[in-house]
Amino acid sequence: MNNDTICALATANGVGALGIIRVSGNNALPVVQISFPGKNLTKQKSHTIHYGYFMDGEESIDEVMLSIFLAPKSFTTENSVEIAFHGSPHIGKRILETLIKNGARMAKAGEFTLRAFINGRIDLSQAEAIADVIASENEASRKVAISQLKGGITNEISLLRTDLLNFVSLIELELDFAEEDVEFADRSALTQLLNKIEIKLNSLIESFQYGNAIKNGTAVAIIGKPNAGKSTLLNALLKEERAIVSNIAGTTRDTIEEVLHIKGHAFRLIDTAGLRETVDEIEAIGVKKAKEKVENANILVYLADAGTEDFSEDIEMIKSLLRDDLKLIICATKIDEVIPTQYEKVEDIFRSEILHEFDFIKISAVENQNIQDLKNELSSYVEQLKASENNVVITNQRHFEALQKSLNAVHKVNEAISSQISTELLAYELRNALDHLGEISGEVTNDEVLGNIFSKFCIGK
Repeated sequence: MNNDTICALATANGVGALGIIRVSGNNALPVVQISFPGKNLTKQKSHTIHYGYFMDGEESIDEVMLSIFLAPKSFTTENSVEIAFHGSPHIGKRILETLIKNGARMAKAGEFTLRAFINGRIDLSQAEAIADVIASENEASRKVAISQLKGGITNEISLLRTDLLNFVSLIELELDFAEEDVEFADRSALTQLLNKIEIKLNSLIESFQYGNAIKNGTAVAIIGKPNAGKSTLLNALLKEERAIVSNIAGTTRDTIEEVLHIKGHAFRLIDTAGLRETVDEIEAIGVKKAKEKVENANILVYLADAGTEDFSEDIEMIKSLLRDDLKLIICATKIDEVIPTQYEKVEDIFRSEILHEFDFIKISAVENQNIQDLKNELSSYVEQLKASENNVVITNQRHFEALQKSLNAVHKVNEAISSQISTELLAYELRNALDHLGEISGEVTNDEVLGNIFSKFCIGK
C-alpha cells in the first residue's frame, strides 16, 4: 500500500477562496504531470511553486499553483505535490477524479500522517499531537499539542528508556553466562534507576488530570432547586440568552450544555433541571439526567436562593451529590432581591452542615454581581491541577494507560529484585517495562493500535 500514490482534499469542505489537494507517493510527479502539460515537473527543484492549468485531457479544469516537495524533504518523506485551486467544491471534485484517472487513489483517513510515521519522520505521539493541534479549541490545548508535536513526551520517555535498556542489556548478558553465576548488572544501581523512573512516571500520570481538562474541557454542572437562577447564571456567564428564563419553577426540563473559555481554558457548562421531587414524568426525567451529569462533572456549582428561609433541602441535596474528587462551589443567588442581613448568614448555615471543602460566593446573575468571582474560581481549579515542576503534560488517554502499565511493570521489577528472583524472570519484567514505555512513541506497537489512532484523522491529513 505504501507504493501507491494517494490524493485527498487537504482543506475543509465547502466554498472558499482557495482549496488545496495533496498528492503523495513515488509516482506523485508523473501522476500530476499528465494533467499539467506546461512544464516538466520531474526536472523541477524541491520546494518550488509552478503556475499553469490543470487539464482533464483537452479540457482545462482550473487555473492552479503547484507546490513541489521532493523526497525526503516532505511531510510524508515521499515525493509530494500540493495543488492550490479556486475553492469550488465542484472543481476540487473534478481534480480528484482526474488524479484517480491518472493513477492515484483516494487516501484513507490519516494516511499522509501514517506514512510520515512509518517512514520515520515523526513518532506515534507526534502523529497524535498533529490531530490534537487540528482539534485544539483554546489556547491551553494548542500550547500542549504544540509541545507534544515538538517531541515533548517522547524526549522524556526516551531518556528513561535508554537508561533502562542499558540494564536490560547487562541482565541479558548474564543469561549468556548463566553457568558462571556472574552479575554484570549492579542490582543496587538498578534499584536507584527504577526509583527515579517511578518518580517521573508518577509525575507524568498525575499531569493527566490537568491535560484532560485543557484538552476536553472541564465539566461544570450547575445545580439547584427549581427557580434558583441556574438558567439566568448560564446566560450571564455566556453573555447571551442561551436558556429560557421564567419565574415558573421547572422551566428547564432537559440539560443544556455550552462551552465557556476563561483565561485560555475551556469549561463545559451544564445547565440542569431543578432538583426536586416531582410527579411530572418529563420533569422527573430531567431531574434524573441532572444527577447523572453531576456524576461525570469535575465541578459542582450549587445555587441556593438567598431569600430562602430553610436551606435543609439544599443541604441534603448537596450531601447526596458529593464525591471526594468533586470541587464544590456554593452560590447564594438573587442577592439583589434581599437585604444584606438576610444573605450574609447563608454561608454560616452551609459551613455548619457541609463538611466537604467548598468555596462560597454571593451573586446576582441579573445584575452581574460577583460573576467574575465565580469565573476566577473556575479558572483557579484548572490552574491548581498543573504541576509546576512538570513541563510535559499528558493529554492522551492511550499515553495515560501506557504510563500506568509501565509503572506497574516497574513495581514488579522492584519486587523481583527484592525477592532475588531468577535472572530470566527479571529480564522478562524489565522487557515488559521497556515495551510499555515504547508503546507511547510507537517503538512497540501493532496494526490494530495504528488503525485505531489514524482512523480518527481527517482524510487529507
